This record gives sequence, C-alpha cells and structure tokens, in this order.
Amino acid sequence: MTQREDLLPSGSLAVAGGPLGRHASARAASWPLTVLPLLVAGAATMALSVLERAHCIQKGWVGSDQFWHACFSDLPAQYQLGNLDQGLAAYVGGTGARADHPVLTGSVMAWLGGFVPDGAFLDQTRWYFALWAILGTVLVVAMVWLTAASRPHRASLAAQVALSPVLLLAAMVSSDLFGVALVSAGIWAWSRRRPVAAGVFLGLAVTARVYPLLILLALVLLGLRAGRLAVVGRTLLAAAGAMALVLLPFLVGNPSAILRSTHVWWDSAAGLGSVWMLPQLLGAPLPTSATTAAALIALVLALGAGAIFALGTPRRPTLAEVSLVLVALALLAGKAFPVQSSLWLVPLVALCGLRWRDHLIWATAEALHFVAVWLYVAGLSTPDRGLPAGWYAVFLVVRVVAVGYLVWRVWHTAAARPAEPVAILESLSDPADQDASDPSKSAAGGDADEDPDELEGEFAGAPDRVLVRLA
Repeated sequence: MTQREDLLPSGSLAVAGGPLGRHASARAASWPLTVLPLLVAGAATMALSVLERAHCIQKGWVGSDQFWHACFSDLPAQYQLGNLDQGLAAYVGGTGARADHPVLTGSVMAWLGGFVPDGAFLDQTRWYFALWAILGTVLVVAMVWLTAASRPHRASLAAQVALSPVLLLAAMVSSDLFGVALVSAGIWAWSRRRPVAAGVFLGLAVTARVYPLLILLALVLLGLRAGRLAVVGRTLLAAAGAMALVLLPFLVGNPSAILRSTHVWWDSAAGLGSVWMLPQLLGAPLPTSATTAAALIALVLALGAGAIFALGTPRRPTLAEVSLVLVALALLAGKAFPVQSSLWLVPLVALCGLRWRDHLIWATAEALHFVAVWLYVAGLSTPDRGLPAGWYAVFLVVRVVAVGYLVWRVWHTAAARPAEPVAILESLSDPADQDASDPSKSAAGGDADEDPDELEGEFAGAPDRVLVRLA
C-alpha cells in the first residue's frame, strides 16, 4: 500500500483554488499554495478551540460548571494558584510565583502573567486566557509550517496538524503547545541537516516538557543503527548546552522549581486517563508507591519495545515513526494521561504520513474520552448527574486502544517496507547525488510508489551497522 494516498480529504484543495495542473512544474509555486491555506486553517482551529470555551470565558472557570460544559482549562487555575500575576522575575527568583510545569514552560506562563492588568479576578483570568490563545495560535501556525517544511514533498500532511480534532479539543486545556512546537522545530532542523540547531530546539523542549527526551532517544537509536552516533553526539551536546542555559538562573534563584514537576509526578496517585486508574475506577485503587513502581516498569518495557522497533525493521524507520512509537507507549505506561498530552502525538502522526482514516479513528476516541472525563469529574461532586466510574473506565480503555492502534499502524507500515538495496545506499552516500537542503529535488534511485525518508537528515545514505533480529 502506497503512502502517497489520502494527503488531504477529497476536494479540500479546491477550496483554496485547486491543486496545480499537470503541466505545472515549479514546485516553488506549489508549496506556498499548499501551505498558506493550512496556516489559515490552523489559526481557525485555534479560534474554534477558544470558542469551545465560550461558557467559561463568560462565567469563569469556577466550580463544577466548567466540567459540565467541557470548557475546563488549567491555564486560569495555574494563574490563580501559582500567583503568576507577579511575573517572570518572581518565578525565576522563587519569591512567590510557581507553576507545576518544567521551568521553561513555567517561565512563559509567568511572563504572560506579568502582562495581565489589574482588575476583578474574572477579568484577570480572561486576560490570561486571551494571551495564551494568542500565543497558542502563533505556536500552532509555526507547527503547521514546520511540519510542512520537514516533509516538503508531502507538505499537505501538515493538514493533519492544522485540521486535527485533537488540536481543537485540547489546545487550550494547558500549556503543552509550547513544548510541542519546540519538538516540531527540532525535528525540522534535523531534517534540514542541522544537528546542532536540532539539539538546541530539543534541549529547550526538554525544559518545557519532559517527553522530548524520547525524541532524543529516537535519534540515538537511529544513529546506532546507521553507525552515525558521532553526529547524534553533537545534537546531544547542543541539547545539554541549551538545557544548562535555561536551568542556570533557576540553580541560582529558585532551584526547587527545577524538579518540582518531577516531585509532583512522583508523589501523585494514578491520574485521569491512565491505565493505572482502572483499579480505582473498579473500586480497588492501587497504593501510590505501587502505581509509581508499575509505571516505571511499564516505561522501561515501552522503551525496550521502541528500541526493538528502531533496530529491527527491514528498512530503517523514520525519526517520526520511532518517536511516535516511543511517545505513545510512554503515554500508555504513565501514571497520568490527561487530555492535553495527546497534543504530543499530533505532529508525529502527520509526519509519519498516516492516513486521515487512522487519524480520525484516534481522534474519535479522544473526543469520546474528552467528554467522558469532564462528566466523570463533575460527577464526583454531583453523582446523580455525572458519568459513573464504570462507564468512564470504558471510554478510558477505548482511548488506550486507539493510541495502541496508532502504534500498530506505524509499526506495521515500517515493518512492511523491504530492505534498502545496498547499491542505492552507496549511491546516496555522496551529498552531491541528493541535496537534502533543496526540497525541489527528488530522492535518487527512489521508487515512484515509495515515500523517501525526508526526515533522515545526517543519516542519509548510511547503511545499517546495527540490526536486531528476533527469532
């Protein structure tokens, strides 16, 4: 099955003037015609995400009402509970402002909090939410562009970011978009053969969200397979330098902020969306220590499965494919799987080239869980109106199965590719044969029905050096 099908829903390009005719040869003209409408679509999706919270914008994010109307957002809550109105200096200096997020995300949250004008509390939360909506729209537009630029021959794949129902539902729940955008920038830089820039973006991403460590692990695994760990080492050094630059002010002024999100995770019980919450929903909750141990063991198994995938397929999988398998399995293994964490998968699903059918199967499960989780939480205070625990468990399992389906689709697609002929690999080893920096050139020696790996970056043309075969 070719992956060149199903780039966009049928007829969607006609809305923007239609695809280029068969005699059009200038890719420089077709790429903007494809991407510009998607940038507008991404901004429109963010507008709908804000509109979905209209009730809370009008009435405020207080009490169980925000759950009944499915307009909950962690952003106003963090603004209030973390005293983020005191601004960035107070957060970095540890003089009152705090956030239960990695420090770079916390810094952005505190920085925006400093712009909120004085006034009634409801007006302040509206201002803060509006500022995040503006920043979130900029981040989504950047993600759409970066996704299209990472795979320029299939720029239409960025539609799966711009038009994703998951983005619409979860974008304004929390501040995760900031870290996701940095990961998208890191993958783009790697695809353009800029390993140091990729390291800087991914290092910053680690200080914004923890999961980008899995993207770095994917690079290590692929570098091991390709025998190019030296160039991956440059990326890791750049990432470490970027992390150190962000963490240094906190080491001086507010060291407790560095590990605050880790301590919160360690001390917490099983959270919403996690498979480890199922015993609690069935009336037999696991102790926190047992949940932590089980989650850590499951994470190790997930990383092992990701390594087998990266090193064991006949042809080397792409960076997006290995990253999606690692991130998705880590989410399924975690102590909590909140609705906003699904944003981590959106650009990876697009970069993997999965079909819209697969995307929408997953998004449907996410939408069902999105509604179910708020009805369940609201029902904790009003049991006769809320969703019973047993039914929430059903929707939780449906979502877990859908994420597992994404992993299976990526694994199956990568495993079905035949091994790369050695002659083609050798012909690609000379950069003069294929200029990866020029997206207008097609992959030399590639079959017309096959997708070139546009994300291989510095692995281009490298034959496999390490391969794992399971009996």
